[in-house]
Amino acid sequence: MNRKKYLIVMAAGHGTRMHSELPKQFLDLAGIPVLRRTITKFIDAYPDITVITVLPVDGDYEQWWRDYCAQSDFMCPQMIIRGGITRFHSVRAALEKVPDGALVAIHDGVRPMLSEGMIKSMFSVISEDEDIRGLIPVIPMVDTLKILKPSAVQSESGHKLYSEQEEKHVDRSEIFGAQTPQIFRSEDIKKAYSQAYDTSFTDDASVASRYKIPLVYIEGERLNFKITTPEDLAMAKALLNPDM
Repeated sequence: MNRKKYLIVMAAGHGTRMHSELPKQFLDLAGIPVLRRTITKFIDAYPDITVITVLPVDGDYEQWWRDYCAQSDFMCPQMIIRGGITRFHSVRAALEKVPDGALVAIHDGVRPMLSEGMIKSMFSVISEDEDIRGLIPVIPMVDTLKILKPSAVQSESGHKLYSEQEEKHVDRSEIFGAQTPQIFRSEDIKKAYSQAYDTSFTDDASVASRYKIPLVYIEGERLNFKITTPEDLAMAKALLNPDM
């Protein structure tokens, strides 16, 4: 079955950790907004992909984005919708625009550093095997992991201190960090998002898993990090302009 490809790009957050009045997805990244760089990666991989851009529900960011696209000649065919009160509700609203029988990638708008090769590999893997109903990129943990609790000791300088919980060991060989894009067969993920919202839903994989959709995991990319802080933005800029 030759399934049409859809991209739902999640750009409805405000990113308080960025300490910026302008939401992080619209910030400049080496001369181009983060969101445009993210969408462009998918268009370069699949020029015929249908893009659904989910923007903040409050503020006039939809007009900001439309004006930017028009003024910069970024004529990407896209459906623009406003997000909901949570990421879950935003994705659910976007999925209403996706027909059954498609492949849909759900991706964080602030992960612009993924490679075109990663996008193509993931779509290829899920297209080749009808038994793969959800494909999730992950990266293994390389740091030593600790389970901590707030320390009784107070720092005079105001730093948060923690103490280790006894007899708590984490085997990092079994721990992976999930990334996006997370790709699904549209009829499956639409059914998963018909269930009631739960605060334990942290990504699309957790929603699909609760609905008993079997998931397959694939190695992601370390450079496919999420830009959430000024340090992340600086790192992305340095990677794009190594001579700066």
